[in-house]
Amino acid sequence: MKSFSNGRAWIYLLVLLILFMIISYFSFSPEPKYYPNYVSDSPSPTGVKALYTYLGKEKKVKKWSHAPNLLSKGEKKQLLIMAEPQFFPKNEVMEDYIDFMKAGHTILLFNKNPKGMFDLNSAPINGEASSDGTADVYSRDGNKFRAEISPTVRLQTNLQDEILLSDQAGTVAIKRPFGNGQLIVSIAPEWITNGKILDYDHPSLLSALLIEEDTHTILFDEYIHGGENAPKISALYPKWFLLLLLQATIIIALFLWHKGKRFGPIYSLREESVRFSDESLQALAAWYIRGRRYHDSLLIQADYVKLLMQERWGIPYEKQWLDLSDILERKRMNMPKNEIQPLLSGLSNILANEKVNKQEYLLWSRKLDRLKKEVEER
Repeated sequence: MKSFSNGRAWIYLLVLLILFMIISYFSFSPEPKYYPNYVSDSPSPTGVKALYTYLGKEKKVKKWSHAPNLLSKGEKKQLLIMAEPQFFPKNEVMEDYIDFMKAGHTILLFNKNPKGMFDLNSAPINGEASSDGTADVYSRDGNKFRAEISPTVRLQTNLQDEILLSDQAGTVAIKRPFGNGQLIVSIAPEWITNGKILDYDHPSLLSALLIEEDTHTILFDEYIHGGENAPKISALYPKWFLLLLLQATIIIALFLWHKGKRFGPIYSLREESVRFSDESLQALAAWYIRGRRYHDSLLIQADYVKLLMQERWGIPYEKQWLDLSDILERKRMNMPKNEIQPLLSGLSNILANEKVNKQEYLLWSRKLDRLKKEVEER
């Protein structure tokens, strides 16, 4: 009756957990998905999904989420778009990007202040920005555009740089050669965001930057938006799935606890109680091993075998080992007769020698154990 009552309680608990899971599933209202800024799959105003989708209709476009050392160095030209990196790449990572450009490819970097990346320099500007945050931007052909632009810094150029876009405050975009490839830099990443890509003359300015090189493949670098940090588990799986996983873990833990718990007395095997019940014998054996009293242990084993011979075969205990050769030969033991005499001689010598090492002890312990089994079976 008690077992039946316990089983019914577990059934009630399982039903309660299932009901809780069902209610949680249907009552759960998912939160709006969070997207980091400047990622290619973000439909939010700060994402760049609009540009990614548009370019995908014109050319082969892919996302790149791996380290830059895995970028292809093939002959077909590729354009890698880096939009407002969330972290400053290490020197060895920057070298991988530079090797990618030297192989003949192009990197288009949008960053409000790229100072330190690819040996770029920037400087703060003097003067006040316009009230609406816009400015007149001029191309290298002298064409005039209106665009939203950062009012804080402008790019500093060197002799190798080609100025692509500029305004009254300084340089807005440049092109710098790297081996067989080049780096294109713009300090206006807001031009490519979903919320501002169609504002002012941003489409014309983006076209001017994108048509600098005829590329076969366009890659959107997502490595710079996550770096080497792996996404959390909460970002990989929906919350309802994590809730079900947690509840399943609790149920399995309770089930295993129930199956492993003992209700009632513990019954030990008879062999365990007979062989290992005397703790004093275990302590004594451990003391002999730690003290390396191998000779004493062999004496005890040999005395036990002699007592066993006296009990089973009637051989006097006082009889010496060397005098037992004829008796053992008549007992039809599973031991060749030519081995009996060497065995008894060696046993007498080892028992007379007080200094016994571990190897000798193990050897003669096995021989005495074999002799004991022979006596018990005859």
